[in-house]
Amino acid sequence: MPLPPPEALPALKDLLYRMADDALIIGHRHSEWTGLGPILEEDIAFSSIAQDKLGHAYALYQLLHELGEPEPDHAAFLRDAPQFRCCHLVEYPNGGYDFSLMRHLLFDLAEQWRYHLLERSSYEPLAQLARKVRGEIKYHVFHATQWVVHLGAQGTEESHERMQQALLQALPLALGIFEPSDFEEILVDYGIFPGERVLQSHWWETLLPILERAQLRVPPLETLTPAYGGRRGQHTEYLQPLLDEMTEVFRSDPTAQW
Repeated sequence: MPLPPPEALPALKDLLYRMADDALIIGHRHSEWTGLGPILEEDIAFSSIAQDKLGHAYALYQLLHELGEPEPDHAAFLRDAPQFRCCHLVEYPNGGYDFSLMRHLLFDLAEQWRYHLLERSSYEPLAQLARKVRGEIKYHVFHATQWVVHLGAQGTEESHERMQQALLQALPLALGIFEPSDFEEILVDYGIFPGERVLQSHWWETLLPILERAQLRVPPLETLTPAYGGRRGQHTEYLQPLLDEMTEVFRSDPTAQW
């Protein structure tokens, strides 16, 4: 599919904006650990992962630009919160390192599965991007898994309790990743993406064994209330201040050449 048919174009753009905005915002959150990581190796790791996320965001915004949307810099830096389609999970402040690590695991495990499913997308530019970034996502998941299991099962009582509380806080937010879209049927019918429900199922089945290794108690899925709204422009109080900080230099002169 070199270009999607007109009836599928809004569905594809919505999917790309969801993914790009997620990557941009969590990349910014990860970058806030630069110089502040608890150990040097983690400072470097989170900085590297942040850079990867910004690269993914740029590539997705570029795909959108090729479909008639603004160029990547304008898409990233000249929109306000109601125009963003990121999930609530990525917006939350870093808090302690426990929450950042748990968010890292929950988000990147979903990303790993999303890009895996998109490798077979009928929209070939997106399938090519998915195949290109899969190695980076694999590393992200490995990094997050190792630390969550270490702190949950092999650390101290305090580290275990902190990871347990981080899980309970982050899990409902993470379910917002899979907020249903009005375009689900179109995406499936045109072979662009199999849908958020399929993605969530793969994510949950893969997540549970990791949390079991970390010796963390997982509440039943049906007892959790997903944090929906972000995909429709309804965001937490944290997103607009983040955007104000992130876009300050660019908005001072959008036509400047840096």
